This record gives sequence, C-alpha cells and structure tokens, in this order.
Amino acid sequence: MIKDTLGVKVFRVFNFIFLSFAAFLCVAPFLNLLAVSLSAGHYVAAGRVGFIPIGLNFESYNFVFTSVRFLQSFSTSVIRVLLGVTINIIVVLLCAYPLSKSNEEFKQRKIYSWFFMFAMLFVPSLIPHFLVVMNLRLLDSIWALVLPPALPIFSVIVMLNFFRNLPKELEESAALDGAGHFRTLLQIFIPLSKPSIATIVLFSAVFHWNSWFDGIIFMNRPENYPLQSFLQTILINPATLMRDMQGDPNLIAMLMLISNHTLRAAQLFIATIPILLLYPFLQKYFITGLVLGSVKE
Repeated sequence: MIKDTLGVKVFRVFNFIFLSFAAFLCVAPFLNLLAVSLSAGHYVAAGRVGFIPIGLNFESYNFVFTSVRFLQSFSTSVIRVLLGVTINIIVVLLCAYPLSKSNEEFKQRKIYSWFFMFAMLFVPSLIPHFLVVMNLRLLDSIWALVLPPALPIFSVIVMLNFFRNLPKELEESAALDGAGHFRTLLQIFIPLSKPSIATIVLFSAVFHWNSWFDGIIFMNRPENYPLQSFLQTILINPATLMRDMQGDPNLIAMLMLISNHTLRAAQLFIATIPILLLYPFLQKYFITGLVLGSVKE
C-alpha cells in the first residue's frame, strides 16, 4: 500500500469542498423555491424567507391542485411529452439508420446530409413557421406543439454515429439470414442502441416539457396552453392568480397565508418535479449515449 502524500490529501479536501459548494449552488434555488411555497405570504413579502419556511402551511399547494387551469395545462404538457418523445424517437431512428450507411450503400446520402446540415444551420423565422402551422390547420391543437420539432437534427447526428460504431458483422449476418432493413433496425440496431435512445429521450422530454413560446404562439385559447406557457403568463401577469381566487368563500383567510409569490413558487416547484424524477433514471446512459464519432476496437 502506497500512502497518500500531503499534497494528495490537501487536493482531496479542497476538491470535496469545491464540489460540495458547486452542488449547493445548484440545489439552492430549488430549496428557496420550496421554502417560499411553504411559507406565509406576508413573511415572503417581507423578504424573510431563505431556505427554511416561515409560517409553514400548505395552502399554496392546496390551491394549485384545485386550480382547473393549472391541472389542464399540466395534463396538456404530459400529453405533449408522451406524444412528442414518441414521434421524435420514431423519426430519428428512421432518419439516422439510412444516413449511417456508406455512400456505396446509399447513393443519395450526401444530398440528404447537406439538406439536414442546411436545415440545422438556417432555422426558419417565426413568420413562415407560423404560416405553415396555420395553413396546415394545426392551431389550437396538440399537433402544433409536436409536429414542427418532430425531427431534432442533433439527435439524428448522435444516433447515426452510434449506429456507425456498431459492428458491421452484425448487419452482414442478418442480411445472410434474409433480414431486411426494417427487421435489422428493429431486432438488432435498436436493442443495441438503448444508451443512445435513452439520451435522446431525455433531450426530447426536457425540450417538450420546458418549451413555452410555441404554446403562446400557436394556442389562441389559454385553456390549451401547456404548463410552461401557463406559468409564463402568470409570471408576466400575476393578477391572473388573484382572478382565479375570486369567488372562494375562504378568500380572506387564504390571503392571510398565500400570495402571488407563494402560488408562483408552488407551481414552479411542481413543474420541475417530473424532470427531476426523470434525470436519475436516464443519466447513467449519457457516457455511452453521447458517442460522436468515437472508434470502438
């Protein structure tokens, strides 16, 4: 056994302190958000709430879970993520598989590669984007949120490079056994590409869950807003929350415990929970999933 030198021990202590401080900086906003959502409104207005709730109560969460508009937007976002991720994965796999072939196997590969490169570098502006969605009669529908971003080109690049790194002999053996391209993709490539697929699922889920601008642009009725679009509207116009509270027989008692700040904090904290729960299950695939051009021996 070789004993650690003094320099190594000092480095480990410094490294532990530095990484702990960096981790705290990442977690601190969420702790403050949770503390604000669980505190009484007048303590929050006075600026006395840090990381520990003052005047602990759950009225903000009771209001959020009984708010029809919040529940509608939350369900819309869940549907969007499930539908959008499914479409993204299917389109990316069908696009990346032929592009992973050589120029001899796929004669038009260069044409499609340049086309996708052009589409990735030159993103259409808002007006033609909106006109296309409007002329396809997708406004005020969930399809306006999931079809325009159906093909993330970066995900295609990740997937086709992963396909290229798979042993060529597997595909040749499948061809000798009479398997076509679709069977090869479904039974050989996809099962071996779980890390890369999981990475793309996470990217796609985060994108669809956090996207808010397209919901405001393509949805004419607020009840069709996804969650992030709804949260954006209440951040800009907090009076929306107070209008939702009108007519409640316990309004005066509620105003003693909650405020715009506590309600917004509660809704924002709830909105982050799904992604926080998704990360631990898929993060382990990042190292093997994000393979861009590496060579396997």
